[in-house]
Amino acid sequence: MKLIITGCTGMVGEGVLQEAILDPMVKKIAVVNRHPQQYENSKVEEVILPDFFHTGERLSGLKDYDACLFCLGVSSVGMKKDLYERLTYDLTMNFAKSIIGNNPNLVFEYISGAGTDSSEKGSIHWARVKGKVENDLMKLGFAKVYCLRPGYLQPTPGLKKTHRYYSYVKWAYAPLKRIWPNWANSLSDLGLAMIELVRSGYRRPIIGIRDINILAKKPKLKS
Repeated sequence: MKLIITGCTGMVGEGVLQEAILDPMVKKIAVVNRHPQQYENSKVEEVILPDFFHTGERLSGLKDYDACLFCLGVSSVGMKKDLYERLTYDLTMNFAKSIIGNNPNLVFEYISGAGTDSSEKGSIHWARVKGKVENDLMKLGFAKVYCLRPGYLQPTPGLKKTHRYYSYVKWAYAPLKRIWPNWANSLSDLGLAMIELVRSGYRRPIIGIRDINILAKKPKLKS
């Protein structure tokens, strides 16, 4: 399995990358970052893309990959609407269009969020924008598009990009998970689910909290 992963300088991307590195079926990982991170793993090849709006020829070497796990994203909190649309819709679509030509059988996986508005008509701006991204990705001609809508994400212990505020709330994850098993996901389970989608697919393109938990627990083949 050959994967392209974006957003690895953030918490979610770092967690997904960790699961890809640990999976014996994943043989090659192209990590697309704005700035060098110098990963010390033989599977990982870093591709530096300073501007995701102007890809030029920098992505031309990414050919015949199996999937793109698109983990790049921004929070809408405190951000002007037009800037959020540019960094969420325009950036994602530009990147997707840049890689599809050399990867005709690519599976594209987009991390959206619980509450995303597929109708694009609701009252919540970020949810409408995410819904438009989902809908338009599915029109581009990828082999498969999966849009993952996780809820609260419990961080993976030991990783470097975990947001500081998680240290104040992570204690609640285990007891609440026992009471409401489908209210949240662990970051590890999100990564496992994304890899499993490449491996075996799923019955629908919108992957909710419960679906992520199901996919993460499926038995894995050994290399």
